[in-house]
Amino acid sequence: MTSVFIVPGVCRIMNSVRPRSLIHSLVAVALILGAAPGAFAAGFERVTVTPESVTLRGPHARQQIVVTGWKGDRATDLTRASRFESESPEVVTVAPSGLLEPLGDGEGIVGVLAGEYRLSLRVRVVDRGARPSVTLEDDVLPIFTRTGCNSGPCHGKQDGQKGFRLSLWAFEPDQDYGALVQQSRGRRVAASRPDRSLLLEKATARVPHGGGPRLEEHTVNYELLKEWLAQGFPRRAADAPTFEDIRVFPQRRRLVFGEKQQLLVMALYSDGSERDVTRLADYMSTESPIVRVDKHGLLEAGPLPGEATILVRYMGKMKLCRALIPLPGAPSPEFYESLPRLNFIDGLVWKKLELLGLTPSEPATDAQFLRRVTLDIAGRLPTPDEARSFLADTSPDRRDRLIDRLFDDPYYPDFWANKWADLLLPDPYRVGIKATVNFDAWLKECFRRDLTYAEFARAVVAGQGSTWRQSSAVVFRNRRTPEEIVTMISQLFLGIRLECARCHHHPFEVYSQRDFFSLAAFFSQIGRKGGLSPPISGAAEKIFVASKPTPVKHPKTGEVLPPAPLFGSVPKDSPHRDLRQVLVDWMISPENDYFAKVQVNRVWMDLMGRGLVEPVDDLRTSNPASNDELLTALAKSFRDQGFSVKALLRTIMSSHVYALSSLPGDRNVADTRNYSRKYRQRLRAEVLLDAVSFVTDVPEDFAAMPADSRAMQLWTRRLPSLFLDTFARPDRNLSPPCERIEDSSVVQALHLMNSPRLYKKVTKDGGRVDQLARSDKTDAQIVEELYLLCYSRFPLSGELEVCLAEFGPPPSPGGASANPKSSRELEDAQVARRRVALEDILWALLNTPEFFYKD
Repeated sequence: MTSVFIVPGVCRIMNSVRPRSLIHSLVAVALILGAAPGAFAAGFERVTVTPESVTLRGPHARQQIVVTGWKGDRATDLTRASRFESESPEVVTVAPSGLLEPLGDGEGIVGVLAGEYRLSLRVRVVDRGARPSVTLEDDVLPIFTRTGCNSGPCHGKQDGQKGFRLSLWAFEPDQDYGALVQQSRGRRVAASRPDRSLLLEKATARVPHGGGPRLEEHTVNYELLKEWLAQGFPRRAADAPTFEDIRVFPQRRRLVFGEKQQLLVMALYSDGSERDVTRLADYMSTESPIVRVDKHGLLEAGPLPGEATILVRYMGKMKLCRALIPLPGAPSPEFYESLPRLNFIDGLVWKKLELLGLTPSEPATDAQFLRRVTLDIAGRLPTPDEARSFLADTSPDRRDRLIDRLFDDPYYPDFWANKWADLLLPDPYRVGIKATVNFDAWLKECFRRDLTYAEFARAVVAGQGSTWRQSSAVVFRNRRTPEEIVTMISQLFLGIRLECARCHHHPFEVYSQRDFFSLAAFFSQIGRKGGLSPPISGAAEKIFVASKPTPVKHPKTGEVLPPAPLFGSVPKDSPHRDLRQVLVDWMISPENDYFAKVQVNRVWMDLMGRGLVEPVDDLRTSNPASNDELLTALAKSFRDQGFSVKALLRTIMSSHVYALSSLPGDRNVADTRNYSRKYRQRLRAEVLLDAVSFVTDVPEDFAAMPADSRAMQLWTRRLPSLFLDTFARPDRNLSPPCERIEDSSVVQALHLMNSPRLYKKVTKDGGRVDQLARSDKTDAQIVEELYLLCYSRFPLSGELEVCLAEFGPPPSPGGASANPKSSRELEDAQVARRRVALEDILWALLNTPEFFYKD
């Protein structure tokens, strides 16, 4: 007799076991121990099979099953370590990977042997011998998507391939049906001889095909296409259930190095039925070195700790599976509880680090904090006097007072306006010089007046008036059509990149062409008065609200589309006559998370070295945040504080996480996404050039700018500067918004080492080196001054010793047998001695990562 304890989908042997079952169990244990070391060594509290029961309908139906062992809340995939046996071989067969295939109508049992567990799965087969009903939408288009035939590089691109164009990833079935059946006199399909149809001949490469073979004969997908052709290319019946969504199992898993996990993807239909589409879905890992995924949905953890998100896509629907790979040997929960928590940011970062088994670095020194926060707020280096004062301050609130003081720094507006200039500042050759200068001045004034982010967005989105007076209106002089405007506005203020949806359904989002042009319709009331003759003589143009909107039509149907937001709804009783004002009301409403999140993410990247979402203005389901809970909390705090940019900066800078050192420890050396340490950033081109000018005390000379202007004050990217171009300011020929490349390059290193212009700054008479050489400071005090200028810290004893050795012995006054030197000659010799040493020392300091990186 066999006594069993039965739960849904689970049977556990409790007492005596039949010999055959025992052998199966021992074999299963051996397989499991070989495939997943240690998986069964400690045993599992329970084992489950997903799904709990299966119905296979038709000869081409397949079903993947997933076996999971549980120990507490820790799940382990045992699918490929288990042994499967069909107890009804006339009904169903099962592959070693757990894939079920129907053989005959009826009900059967599939046994699963997983260590000490034997599980029974009930399988029902229906219509195995019937001719299947194959349709374009449910069967054919998913195959095209799975094989990549309708992808961007192939027949899904805008002009198709070799005269054959499919809609991108099957978003438009009507277009696909026409291309397959009606286009080119239907030469691609043949119902009378389906296997000789060009569709199958090309796909199997029996006829030369630029894309190579995409199908193998006699496989399930091949037979489905052949059956569809034989049935006369049917579409889905009007009363047939429609595909609605997908479900992915599991949605989250915690893995160890080298562990595997099988995904299961089920398509959900309007009648409540489900269908396994695991082998038709498309998979992509956001972090392949951490977790890779194959074409059948099998995950495999790599040798690095971290988190990867697996994007699962099927017929326009997307779901995510998050895989977490912690570093082994994590500290106890008490360790994370003991970490400092200065505000909510710290707690949410520590929570994520605990999940990954990572530990934070030590705090940064006061000197590092001073330099970091001054660069982050004002975009400049601290002066030596500021450094001495701060480093001598021992009060517990010195860092908070430093932050508040820097918000009043006159450099603050220029620095933060410079960041938005990358995103908004137009080309003067397109809009005129005066309009560009005025717009740049307006950006600086916004930060000088401490305009809230909501007020700033309203001024940009709904700007009107003369481009020579109301400078925010210049945006609409640069972008002339609703389609041009909406792509920029949605990216800047919603973090949604809609450009793809202009031509076709967005491949990574839910937005269609209708969504794109409906949002663009909010900009259909823009009127313009005045001519354009840029650059120098560009006359003023007046932007106003037209009484009659310009119709915005769907490019394919010709339908005039009314203004509509991407989601939710706009207020029905809005008092605004300007549709753009209505759009802003929707953007800043509490129901719209994107508005706050994209700005929070942008500022977080500026301060922390990496955005919670990368790229910073690409918020979408398929590009999840590294810490979504933190992004949501920051956005809520930003909204609660009235969209104050200074309040957001203060919140982030007041956290313990912001003030961590960049030096990694043993348990965070590989972390680049979870803020266990400071991620160093190369200084922006303008900041670095201003820093060089400040340290050398030799201002840069710019064309079309007043004397002694800083790089941060330039009103256009078109002003020539080899230094700024070398250090990756945006290309002058690119339209905003522009992204900067923050990585360092060999060209940049060579420029710092060999630039004649930089050499002139270091060696210039009257410059910093000359001033220090002529000062009454001692050699040690001069070295100290240089270190404070460059690094905001005092030199270490070893550094001081090396630098002092550069000076050599002081000049001799001469002996009795020689001509004695006059005091003026001695002074000149002393200055010359110091200048030679200081030029070498300063040149070396300017070429160190500590100088041109923000640590």
